Formats: sequence, C-alpha cells, structure tokens
Amino acid sequence: MKTQFITDDKGNRTAVLLPIKQYNELLEKLEDLEDIKLYDEAKRNDDGFRISIDDAFKIIEEKRKAAK
Repeated sequence: MKTQFITDDKGNRTAVLLPIKQYNELLEKLEDLEDIKLYDEAKRNDDGFRISIDDAFKIIEEKRKAAK
C-alpha cells in the first residue's frame, strides 16, 4: 500500500494515510531525533558535570514522557 491523501472539495490535501509500518518507522525516527536533540542540548550546556550513560538515558526518558 502506498501513501494516500485525503482532499477537500477543492482538491487541497488535508490529511494523509500511511501504512502502519511506515507510521511506526516515522515514530522511531522522531524518537531518535529527539534523543539527538537532547544530547546536543546537554553538550551545549556542558559545565564540566558528568553523569553515567544510564543516568543520561533516565533523564532522556523522563523528558520524553513529560513532552507527551
């Protein structure tokens, strides 16, 4: 199945239908981009303070949940 568009009476695209597999892949990529954004933010605000990777992932997950 390919991507389908829903249009209004004038033919303007108003929505898109995606196969669920493609939708889930987009969500995964979006989550990856959010992780990169948070990493970049942490690097930009680096004050010499270091945390373990496990703690970093906990912080990322907390921020991700708060953003939903």
